[in-house]
Amino acid sequence: MDDGLDIIFEARMSDADALMWRIEKDPLLRSTIVMVMVFDHAPPRDRLTRRMERVTRQVPRLRQRVLGHPLSIAPPRWEVDPNFDLHYHLRWMRVPGPGTLRDVFEIAEPIAMQGFDRARPLWEFTIVEGLEDGGAALIGKVHHSITDGVGGVKLQMELLDLEAEPGTEPDLPPAPTARSLTEAARWRDALWWESERQARSALDVAASAASNLGRLTNDPVGVGTSALRTLDSVARVLRPAVEPMSPLMRDRSLSVHLDSLTVPLDDLKRASKLVSGKLNDAFVAAVTGGLRRYHEHHGQPVEQLRMTMPINVRTERSAHLAGNRFAPARFGVPVGTEDPIRRMNDIRELVERYRAEPALGLTEPLANLLNRLPATATTALFGSMLKGIDFVTSNVPGPPIPVYVCGARMLRQYAFGPMTGAATNIVLLSCESDVNVGITMDPAAIPDGDTFVECLQEGFDEVLALV
Repeated sequence: MDDGLDIIFEARMSDADALMWRIEKDPLLRSTIVMVMVFDHAPPRDRLTRRMERVTRQVPRLRQRVLGHPLSIAPPRWEVDPNFDLHYHLRWMRVPGPGTLRDVFEIAEPIAMQGFDRARPLWEFTIVEGLEDGGAALIGKVHHSITDGVGGVKLQMELLDLEAEPGTEPDLPPAPTARSLTEAARWRDALWWESERQARSALDVAASAASNLGRLTNDPVGVGTSALRTLDSVARVLRPAVEPMSPLMRDRSLSVHLDSLTVPLDDLKRASKLVSGKLNDAFVAAVTGGLRRYHEHHGQPVEQLRMTMPINVRTERSAHLAGNRFAPARFGVPVGTEDPIRRMNDIRELVERYRAEPALGLTEPLANLLNRLPATATTALFGSMLKGIDFVTSNVPGPPIPVYVCGARMLRQYAFGPMTGAATNIVLLSCESDVNVGITMDPAAIPDGDTFVECLQEGFDEVLALV
């Protein structure tokens, strides 16, 4: 494994990341993350090119491609691309319209729709110059197998500065060395990796068995109840949900429409404190309030919708590992409740309950099991689990202080999550004193995006009015 910064980049995908990679056999289940940064002016091209050259040397994952083998027993490998070309991944263009944020989103939409070239590292940056008031934007596209939202913010800090002119940059570190393995070497490496994993698993099982033996002697009923609770939790996590609960947002396509909202961070936090909750409780309550209004606008009121929420499962042991450390919790949330206080309370209790699901701690073992199935079967199973999702929400903490890229100050930042079968994905990303909400919509499910965003704004206004 390679060490970059305080993050450990392992040579192979985790089972969960490999699962996300495999199910893209169905394009509706692609795991593409898009971010948009808006700056007060364009970063100088030569400085930004040199900065990205440095970042790709410091963060090995940005120079690595994914190489798997259909008959391999181990997850795909991350290997340095021997043909890495920074100019493919870093691009410049001028905005074709007057330079509004809407113009930037219209550039970002087809970028978000396109799949990655799987023969190359899984990221692309496009700098858009010529925005109004002399501004510029950076559209970043990253595959979810590289990182989740929390890890992405951590990696992003390698690009950002805490002051406009931090001083002279040191010399470039050496570039990662590309090493191509022969077919025989790949098999040996896979066998060694799998044997190491099985040995670690055996030790963990032995330790768990010794612990459970004592518990079984002292409390056999409790052990049995715990086992049944875990099995029931696994069944809930893997339960198919083919049909959306929404009577309105039912169709799906490969297209996306992007939009955004911005609200004050402190006000949203204060609203959550009214129910002794967290920022996420106020955020989801605002989103569900907007969804209620949208369905009522179309004369199809609804009491409940199915939501997916990524729950951070990072532990002390995995805190410094690159890749994803989240479990996707799926559950029905109240939408028809008009009282925002009651809705926040209900959501807080629901989220706390699902954070405690025993199956969420089994993400890697379950992913390992599912990866043993043929890719077609795994994709079909996940399609049955995800295509009945109505909406996705994510809450990602961003930089609380001013940040810069090569002298250009970042004014706003938006994150747009993957649809993976849902009608819409709504991501909260804090930035200084604001909350920027990135809204990804499938126009087949939500053909009137402007109306949908207006309804979401009313949902946020309703929650903010509490304070």
